[in-house]
Amino acid sequence: MDLHTHSPYLEDIPLEAALHRWWAALAEAGLDAALPGELVPLAEAAGRVTAEPVWALTSSPHYHASAMDGYAVRAEDTLGASETHPLFLQLGTQAFYVDTGEPLPPGSDAVIMLEDVQVHKQDGEEAPLIEILCAAAPWQHVRPMGEDIVATELVLPANHRLRPQDLGAAAGAGHAQLRVRSRPYVAIQPTGTELVAPGAPLRPGDVVEYNSLMLGAMIAEWGGLPNRLPPLADDRAAIRAGLLEAAGTHDLVIVNAGSSAGSEDFTSAVVADLGEVLVHGLAIRPGHPVILGLIKPPPRDQATAPRVVPVIGIPGYPVSAALACELLVKPTIALWLGQVVEPRPSLAATLTRKIASPPGEEEFVRVTVGQVGGRTVATPLPRGAGVLMSLVRADGIVRIPQHEQGYEAGATVTVELYRSPEAIRQTIVVIGSHDLTIDLLAEELARRYPGRRLASANVGSLGGLIALGRCEAHLAGSHLLDEETGEYNVSYIKRVLPDTRVVLLGFVQREQGLIVPKGNPKHIQTLADLTRRDVVFINRQRGAGTRVLLNYRLRQQGIDPHQIQGYDRQEYTHLAVAAAVASGAADAGMGILAAARALGLDFIGTDMERYDLVLPAQFYHDELLAPLLSIVRDPAFAARVRALGGYTTPKIGEVLAEL
Repeated sequence: MDLHTHSPYLEDIPLEAALHRWWAALAEAGLDAALPGELVPLAEAAGRVTAEPVWALTSSPHYHASAMDGYAVRAEDTLGASETHPLFLQLGTQAFYVDTGEPLPPGSDAVIMLEDVQVHKQDGEEAPLIEILCAAAPWQHVRPMGEDIVATELVLPANHRLRPQDLGAAAGAGHAQLRVRSRPYVAIQPTGTELVAPGAPLRPGDVVEYNSLMLGAMIAEWGGLPNRLPPLADDRAAIRAGLLEAAGTHDLVIVNAGSSAGSEDFTSAVVADLGEVLVHGLAIRPGHPVILGLIKPPPRDQATAPRVVPVIGIPGYPVSAALACELLVKPTIALWLGQVVEPRPSLAATLTRKIASPPGEEEFVRVTVGQVGGRTVATPLPRGAGVLMSLVRADGIVRIPQHEQGYEAGATVTVELYRSPEAIRQTIVVIGSHDLTIDLLAEELARRYPGRRLASANVGSLGGLIALGRCEAHLAGSHLLDEETGEYNVSYIKRVLPDTRVVLLGFVQREQGLIVPKGNPKHIQTLADLTRRDVVFINRQRGAGTRVLLNYRLRQQGIDPHQIQGYDRQEYTHLAVAAAVASGAADAGMGILAAARALGLDFIGTDMERYDLVLPAQFYHDELLAPLLSIVRDPAFAARVRALGGYTTPKIGEVLAEL
């Protein structure tokens, strides 16, 4: 095989075409077959894959065994026995006591249960007699030899992933060890000068190296044997040496980061130098800059035959890395284990928000999923390749084909599930305004009621009410202020949900204000200070209750929003606003005291506002939400809320209105 005939660079190859090229190259290199086997003790074989058929060495049971405590007899000796004409058999010659599992004495072919006979001891008799009131059928209450397994029969086929019950069957068939597929030995080589170990002190520019932890766990789950290598700096010579060393002892090498086309992205050039780059760039999102290649490390000694080692370069962003690993590494490991990748369970769901997708790339969008009002809804999660929490929160994934431009809200989509359908049925969907207490409520629900789960999406108070009107959520958090009446939420509910019976439930009162850096270096004191030219502001999104409150106060004070530098920059949560201030991207942002405290920032209070829960009446009385409502009304939960700081709970759990 010529390893230098093809060197594509940042192509846009459809996934199926890239896989076809990959499988063809592995076949040409003789790497398209399952790995050879190794003998392992049964106690270590769970989850492994059989490398050869498992044939029974012995029968099970390997003798005729009593299935009951009782008396072993010859069935023909009991013929004619009845309640009116009982028969008597002599113990020791015609009947023999046996416990469950004991061998039948020679000549016997049936067992009469202990409770079905009477023992009689007669004077002058050498042995007691048993009285039988019913004839025994041949082989009754007997486990004949080979009832379960017969010697030489097939117990398990090759390429079978071993389950606990399989280990028991193999042991019963006479095996103490099994030959299983060797686990593919996979090197995970992180690259990046900026990488630091988890738990290390962080400086600006440092990146915690957690991808190898995630990828290693995925590989182990699929049956591979991961080897997490120390990170390499962005140095071409170092990466070349590290790649050669890893290829010398592993079945597959994964290089994490450095797969794009930047000035310090050396993976493609190193693979090309050592062998062949088969693919550089997939038409997928996220995960475009993927590299598939083969390298030929030098033999370790003259007696060692040359070998070709596959290499997969994956992007450094965690969402891209996880997706690329699932699409490419998982089927490769399955191939070497003699397995196929089983499709995930899927279901049809209604999309709650529009997804726009550029044509030309197949996009994979992570979503949360829940069942609301008899239908299944899917809510897209943040789509950034670096948003690790989208992996944590995802219930499934929606594929957008290469030539589609996305889906409109309300479209029916197919969701490939990461969780079971039963877990989806036990999910409470919350869409609306962000508050830290919703996360606290989710934690309490999961701890107190295992199996129940709360999935939230932050779209603002108004967006939450709209979602309730479309039957896309069980409840919404809302803090919409009516500027004319000073009342919260009621007028908006009447306007947005005129045809929906709603319960307005009191939840928390919280302190809103300006979040500023520690020490307030620009001495911001009032909303008027936001108009200063040296102050950069970060806002909440349109429809958010916090933004409604801000606009109300600005109008009261005669402040033109266009005078505020950064007014049009928006974030979707209080914590995101606080993070922008903490990072120096903004000098101030409107948010809650708890968010400022969470990141060690200063706070200038301006308002105490109501944050209520809005529930359609049909869900307020639903069994699914009963545990959640019991937590809301628990004084211990209210105490935890107040401990966050900036919260009071005078009406938590009270029905404020039924509309």
